[in-house]
Amino acid sequence: MNKLVDRASRFARIAGLGISMLAASNVAHAGLFDDDEARRAIIDLRSKVEAARQDADQKNADEAKRATDEASQLRTSILDLQNQLEALRTELAKLRGEDEQLAKDLSDLQRKQKDGYLVFEDRLRALEPVKVTVDGQEFLTDPATKRDFEGNLAIFRKGDFANAATGFVDFLTRNPQTGYRPAALFWLGTAQYANKDCKSATTNLRNLITLAPDHMRVPESMLSIANCQLEGKDIKAARKTLEDLVAGFPTSEAAVAAQDRLARFK
Repeated sequence: MNKLVDRASRFARIAGLGISMLAASNVAHAGLFDDDEARRAIIDLRSKVEAARQDADQKNADEAKRATDEASQLRTSILDLQNQLEALRTELAKLRGEDEQLAKDLSDLQRKQKDGYLVFEDRLRALEPVKVTVDGQEFLTDPATKRDFEGNLAIFRKGDFANAATGFVDFLTRNPQTGYRPAALFWLGTAQYANKDCKSATTNLRNLITLAPDHMRVPESMLSIANCQLEGKDIKAARKTLEDLVAGFPTSEAAVAAQDRLARFK
């Protein structure tokens, strides 16, 4: 009986030990299971972190590449813009140069036109009649004729009577209808008289008297004719000329000289 009790007690201890061992085994198994789950969670987390890191790296790389590409495109755009600006500057400088040349050409053209206009105006003015007054007579003449007459008169006043006579002969030949004709005949006859060519002087002075009997130079012309007649010993003709001078122009200075000479005949 006691043996049976001992066996039962030993069995019970063995059973309790087995139960304890089984419990311990279960606890160990449960702890082992928890570690695996944790490792798997850690591994999974690491995988996710790695994936996230790789994804971030890829995104960063993509972003960097995109930024690099954008920067490259921006540099290219800037270079293109700079090239365009430089081309525009060059074109602008060229246009400015062309504008300056055009302005210069226009200025030169305007100056030439002005010079041409002035030349044309001078030529036109040289052809336009001008009003002159000679020996109390007013008439129109062209500037060239006026210049020629005054030029011959200047030669006479210098005392170069031979060239003055030649000049007035040529002047009257080229200008037969000029308003200067009476004055030119007077100065021609006076120059010839000064050169002691009384025959030519008398002819031209008589032409003046016939052409313009009321001309202010007629009394002087008659006095010169009378002098030529006296030098030619034609006293009768000289007396007649002097008497006509005094009768026709009694208040003239030439009439005073004529009266003095007539008194000498008595």
